[in-house]
Amino acid sequence: MPARLRGRGAPAGGGGLTPTGPPSSLKDPPGYYFSAGLPREITVDIEVLGTPRVIENGVPITAPTPESRHVLAVLAACPDRVVPASVLADELARRVPPEHAHAALHTAVRRLRERFAQALGAGSVRTPEAVLATRPGGYLLDTAGGRCDVRDFEREAGAGYRAMERGDHEQAAARLRRALDLWTGPALDGIDAGTWLRRRIACLDADRVSVLGQWAEAELALGRHRELRLALAVLRGSGTGRPGGAYLAALRRAEARVDAAGRARPAPGPSLTGAARR
Repeated sequence: MPARLRGRGAPAGGGGLTPTGPPSSLKDPPGYYFSAGLPREITVDIEVLGTPRVIENGVPITAPTPESRHVLAVLAACPDRVVPASVLADELARRVPPEHAHAALHTAVRRLRERFAQALGAGSVRTPEAVLATRPGGYLLDTAGGRCDVRDFEREAGAGYRAMERGDHEQAAARLRRALDLWTGPALDGIDAGTWLRRRIACLDADRVSVLGQWAEAELALGRHRELRLALAVLRGSGTGRPGGAYLAALRRAEARVDAAGRARPAPGPSLTGAARR
């Protein structure tokens, strides 16, 4: 999906070529393109609810080595947050001898910054060192407010939970289903995760299972048993769950719940036509 380029207005009385300044939440200045006198901020979009993707300025970042791909995946799992260098080195220790892990980390960061520099292109004042930023004790992937599918998932799920609490099952079902539809596969699919990343994936999987259960309850409360059974079958056949994982088990439990609810429903009474015949 394309990176978002968010327009920013020129300062009053200026010629339109001076950025108004970075948001207070960012420690590094965002990047800008200058077009028709209006600066546009360059953002990073991140997807981890499936095969991980990082997109800078509309350009997918392709990591040049397995080590740099792994580092990028770990940083993408926690965007805009400092990931300790020790965590990144421990993750890389699965690929290189432990005594070489920190050196491999520095090399991976340098190569990733080279790819970010290519994506930024000419005319940007945002540097690769601002995108993949060094922080005391670690590194941070600065999205500059770009889209992140995990944040979208959390927003939709939160709205769905709040709708459930106030008894608005229609709204809850819609928002929770939107949250589920953001998943295109197992979280961080294809990454040989170490201990830290496995814990992060487990948290995401647990959130997905919780949303699935609440969505099924909302649909049942609306009496949409048949529609829910069909939707669950589609989700199970979509290939977005990890084989043997908690999500597929939750789908089976939801299907059993629908079947049980269907059996508990009262049988329809005789039709007026049938009564008239008798």
